[in-house]
This record gives sequence, C-alpha cells and structure tokens, in this order.
Amino acid sequence: MTDLIEAEMRRALFGAAEAPAPKHMHIPDPLEASPDVVIVVPTVEAKKRKVEKAFTPRLKVKLRVGNVFEGETEELVHEADMLSTLLAEQETVKAARKKFCYADVVSVEPK
Repeated sequence: MTDLIEAEMRRALFGAAEAPAPKHMHIPDPLEASPDVVIVVPTVEAKKRKVEKAFTPRLKVKLRVGNVFEGETEELVHEADMLSTLLAEQETVKAARKKFCYADVVSVEPK
C-alpha cells in the first residue's frame, strides 16, 4: 500500500484544484466605468386597451312546474351561467322550488 499525502488524496477525490486568482487582479471602479448601456425612458404613454366582457357560457333549461301533483303545469325557462348541465339543472330546480312544489326538467340546451 502506498502512502499518499493529503494533497494527493484531495486531488484524487475531487480533481485538480482551481488555480488561485492572481493577487494583482484589477477591480474596476463603478464610478470610472463608462456607461455601455443607456437607459431610455419612453415618453409616449401606452394607451390602455378597453377590455371587452369575457364570454360567459349560458345554458337554457326548460322545466315543467306546478303546485298540484299530476295537475296543471306550466313551462318555465331558466338561463344558467355555467357549462355543467348537471349543475344548471340543480340550480334551476332549486330556484323553481321556491315558488312551485313540483318541478321536472324537460331539456337543457346551450343558448
């Protein structure tokens, strides 16, 4: 077994060490440096664009509602602001139950 000194072991494990920086390295003074980059401030104000209202999907839900079981019914149309047909049906039936006892969904169509 060969005897290795600490420096040789470090070199074997971690590779060759980086060369130390020269001591006479010149560090430039920021006040002496000439500006290579010139910052230009725009003088024209950017016009703000008018944002149009976003498209909101609507579903038209038709219900058959009434207060008497198997009696006279009316057709009610409700517009729901959502994509889910199931949630639109639930919202419409919930709104119809405030005024009518019985509510049956007839159809759900996109507007």
